[in-house]
Amino acid sequence: MNNITLSNENAKNLKLFEKTLHKDRETVINEALALYFEAHYKKTQDAKDAQTNLSYEEFWDGVDL
Repeated sequence: MNNITLSNENAKNLKLFEKTLHKDRETVINEALALYFEAHYKKTQDAKDAQTNLSYEEFWDGVDL
């Protein structure tokens, strides 16, 4: 899992951020991936929340068990 292929643009940006942030390559990549995963998790949660916008009472209103 250590072999990844980067586009030329991403490779250039990685080198730039290594220098400007004074961080090693692995740290920059791990921080970037953490932000990426967090953003997609939030997107997924927002999509789920949009599907279920009824309160508990509204959802069960009128249901006889």
